[in-house]
Amino acid sequence: MAVPVAFFGTFFAYPVAAIVARGLKAGGQWQFGRIADVLGDAGVRHVLWFTTWQALASTALTLALALPGAYVFARFRFPGKQLLRAVVTVPFVLPTVVVGTAFLALLGRGGLLDEVWGVRLDTTVWAILLAHVFFNYAVVVRTVGGLWSQLDPRQEEAARMLGASRLTAWRTVTLPALGPAVAAAALMVFLFTFTSFGVVQILGGPTFATLEVEIYRQTAQLLDLPTAAVLTLVQFAAVGAVLAVHAWTVRRRETALRLVDASRTARRPSGAGQWGLLAFVLATIVVLVLLPLGVLIERSLDAPGGYGLDYFRELGSAESGAFLVPPIDAVGNSLRYAAVATVIAVVVGGLAAAALTRRAGRLVRGFDALLMLPLGVSAVTVGFGFLITLDEPPLDLRASWIIVPLAQALVGVPFVVRTMLPVLRAVDGRLREAAAVLGASPLRVWREVDLPMVRRALLIAAGFAFAVSLGEFGATVFIARPDNPTLPVAVARLLGRPGDLNYGQAMALSTILMVVCAVALVLLERLRTDRTTGEF
Repeated sequence: MAVPVAFFGTFFAYPVAAIVARGLKAGGQWQFGRIADVLGDAGVRHVLWFTTWQALASTALTLALALPGAYVFARFRFPGKQLLRAVVTVPFVLPTVVVGTAFLALLGRGGLLDEVWGVRLDTTVWAILLAHVFFNYAVVVRTVGGLWSQLDPRQEEAARMLGASRLTAWRTVTLPALGPAVAAAALMVFLFTFTSFGVVQILGGPTFATLEVEIYRQTAQLLDLPTAAVLTLVQFAAVGAVLAVHAWTVRRRETALRLVDASRTARRPSGAGQWGLLAFVLATIVVLVLLPLGVLIERSLDAPGGYGLDYFRELGSAESGAFLVPPIDAVGNSLRYAAVATVIAVVVGGLAAAALTRRAGRLVRGFDALLMLPLGVSAVTVGFGFLITLDEPPLDLRASWIIVPLAQALVGVPFVVRTMLPVLRAVDGRLREAAAVLGASPLRVWREVDLPMVRRALLIAAGFAFAVSLGEFGATVFIARPDNPTLPVAVARLLGRPGDLNYGQAMALSTILMVVCAVALVLLERLRTDRTTGEF
C-alpha cells in the first residue's frame, strides 16, 4: 500500500487540496459561506441535475448496447476479431473535442443526418448520449469481456442440463459471476460521463452544461476561482458517494470463480440466434464507432484542391505559428509520454490491486474507492493544482518532462485497478495458502500463483493505461511545454485557430492518433492471446 498511497497523496490529494484552498481562502480565513451561496443558485442546481441524469442515461444506454458486444468478443470466434477489438477501443483515446467535432459533422448543420433526412440532433441531449456511447463502448467490452472470456462455460451448461432455460442459466450462473466486472465498467462509464467536458461543450451548445463545463467556464472565462472551488467540492462529494455505494455492493458479491483459458471458451457462432447477435453487434459497431471515425478520415483528406494528403504534408512545417515545433513532433512526444505513464500506472495500480485483494480492513477498502477519484475530479482542477504545487524543491517539476506522464498515470491507475481486481478476487485463496505451506515466499506466491492467472488482465490493464495516456487532454493542456506538445493538445490548439488549414491539420493529427492507437492495440491483442492449455 505504501507506493500507491504516496503516489496519490503527492500527485493528487496535495494539488487538488491546494487549488481548492486557494479558492475558498481570503485573507487567511476560510470562506465557507461561499458554499451555501453557490449551491443556492438555481442555475447551479440545474447544472447539477443535468449532470447526474445524463450520466445515468449514458451509462444505461452504453451497457445496453455494449454488453452484447462483450459477449460476442468473449465467446465467439470470427475473422477479424482481434482487429475489430482494437478498432472499438480507438474512440476511447480520442480527445473529447475531436469526438464532439466528429459527431457535430454527423448530426449538426450540413451533417450526414441533415443531408439524408433533414434532421439535426446537435444542441440536443441525444447527440450527447450517442457520443458518450461512442466514447465508452470499449470500456464495457474490454472490462466485462476480459472476465467473461475466462468464465468456465461448463457451469452454465450444467444448469441447462438440470432444466434451466438459456436465459435462466445466464441470469442465475453467469450474471452473478460477472457482477463485479459489470459494476466496475458501469462505474467507469458513469464517472467519465458525469465529468464530461468536450462532448457537452461542443454538442450541447448553450443549452446544456455539466459540472466540468461549468468549472471550466468559471475558471477560464469568468476568473471566479471561489465558485469553481465550490463546484469542485460538489463534484468530489458526488463522486465519493457513488464510489462508496460501489465498494459496498461489490463486497457483497465477492466470490471465488472457476477461471479457464480464454482460448477454450471462444467458438464459432452456431444457429440463427448467435449469428443474429453477431450481426447486431457488428451493425452497432459500424454505426456508432466506424461511421464517426470515417468522418474524421474523410475530413483529413478533403483538401481545397481535392482529396489528397496535403494536410498531412503540412504537419511537417511549423510555419503556421501554432507551435514552436512542427505538429508532427507531437506523435513522438505522445508515444514517449504514454509509455512512461503506462509503466507508472501498471506498477502503482498493480500494487494497489494486490493489496486490495487481501481485504485487510476498512482502511484498505476505503482506499479502493479513493483510487477512482481522479476519474471524477475536474481535470482543470488537477492541471492548475500541478502548476501551483509542483514548483518548489524537492518537487519542482514544472520544467521537467516527467510531469506529463505523472498526470496521465493518475487517470491510468484506476483502469489498472478496476481491470485487475475482479480477476484477482476470483482467484481461490486456498491456492496461495497451499503455496505458502509448501514454503513459497509471498513474492514467489505472487509469481507462481497470481501472475499466471492475471497475465491477461495485466496486459488489458496496460493497454487501457496506454490508451488513456495517449488521449488525456484536460490536465496535460496546462502542463505540456510549448516545444513538446502531445497529440490531443496539438489537435485542440489547431481546432482553436481559424482557417481551413488548421482545421484540416487537426483532422490529420486525429487520424494519426487513431492509427497509432489501432496499431498499438492490435499488437497488444497479439501479446495478450494466451494459448496455454489447462485450467486455472
